[in-house]
Amino acid sequence: MKVAIVKYNAGNIYSVIHALQRLGVEPVLTDDAETLRTADKVIFPGQGEASNAMQYLRERGLDEVIRSLKNPILGICIGQQLMCRHSEEGNVDCLGIFDVDVVRFQPQRHEDKVPHMGWNTLQEMNSKLFEGLKEEPYVYFVHSYYVPLCNDTAATTNYILPFSAAMHRDNFYATQFHPEKSGSIGEQILKNFLEL
Repeated sequence: MKVAIVKYNAGNIYSVIHALQRLGVEPVLTDDAETLRTADKVIFPGQGEASNAMQYLRERGLDEVIRSLKNPILGICIGQQLMCRHSEEGNVDCLGIFDVDVVRFQPQRHEDKVPHMGWNTLQEMNSKLFEGLKEEPYVYFVHSYYVPLCNDTAATTNYILPFSAAMHRDNFYATQFHPEKSGSIGEQILKNFLEL
């Protein structure tokens, strides 16, 4: 199986590579359009700032490449946010795959800390990504911006308010949490994605 990881100026790519290697997959890290189009699966991971990431993608034509993919693609963390219409982070238009805007958490109480960081549960899971998981599994989050609930929400998590912990439309899948940092649960989610 040929798995490509989108190469752009985002951090935290190597933990995804190591997670895939543990599953017996040797992914290729690339910003080459043809390699992305011909891969069996594409992963769009990372941590970073939305406007810088979008600028990098546009300069290399990767925004159009990602939108045009017909193979299954999994966005992780900022990958999910960049698949949305617009982000408050840097006030930037994104890829527009999911028709929803990304907004910043607004603390309501003293104990509400931003970023949302650490383990939290998934609810209302509605995607093949979550096959074989028990109810309300714990996964690992690090984010200050979130995707509100929408038609493409595939799982929810509650922090300050309910938000889209995962999304799905056609061949586009995404998680706000980090499966590569979520232990055996995250490993199962990555395995499920590879088996789509």
